[in-house]
Amino acid sequence: MSKHDEARRAFLVGVAAGAVTSAGLTANARAESHDQHAAVAAPSSGASTPAHSHVAGHGAFFNDDDAATIAAFAERLMPGAPGKPGARDADVLNYIDLALAGAYADQQDFYRRGLAQLDAHCRAAHGMPFAKLDEGRQDEVIAALEQGKAPAFTWPTAQAFFVTLRTHTMEGMFADPIYGGNRDFAGWRLVGFPGAQPLFTPEDLESRQAYRAPIVGLQTQAKG
Repeated sequence: MSKHDEARRAFLVGVAAGAVTSAGLTANARAESHDQHAAVAAPSSGASTPAHSHVAGHGAFFNDDDAATIAAFAERLMPGAPGKPGARDADVLNYIDLALAGAYADQQDFYRRGLAQLDAHCRAAHGMPFAKLDEGRQDEVIAALEQGKAPAFTWPTAQAFFVTLRTHTMEGMFADPIYGGNRDFAGWRLVGFPGAQPLFTPEDLESRQAYRAPIVGLQTQAKG
């Protein structure tokens, strides 16, 4: 993993460590019930017929091409490395896909327009869509969006699209797995978060050692 990737991971993990511990991201992701997400059985009217053969973890909202773009973009925001899960490992794509078909349905047009503009920018600047660019060029595109230097963007603006996708990537990494991301507690393991533990003993609270009990999610609690 390059120094650039390490710096990006360090930034997102550092921000998430405080947000997860204070339940910021998990509270945001709980805005709508899990039942809303699980009940989604068909794509939105604006999505092409979904197929799971090319990119796993979508079908509620994204078509194959858009899913490939989101998966690649999220992975460059939170790149994986040996022993360090990234966005693909945590199934961030699935989280965003379900969210846009449920709790974040009001942002569907934002994503459709943003993805179309991203495709136009990449084709104009590099001659191919984002998902087919090498990692270096993908990083150049992301930097251009972050700096507002992508002329193909009008609405949403390049910076607004970047910030929204970064926020949703962090949610997919660090929100409770019941919402479709943070697979196998990948994000929580990165920041040492014990999850939705029902209670801590006085000894746990007084200990200066890392909490070692198995991580607990909302679904684990429900089964218990």
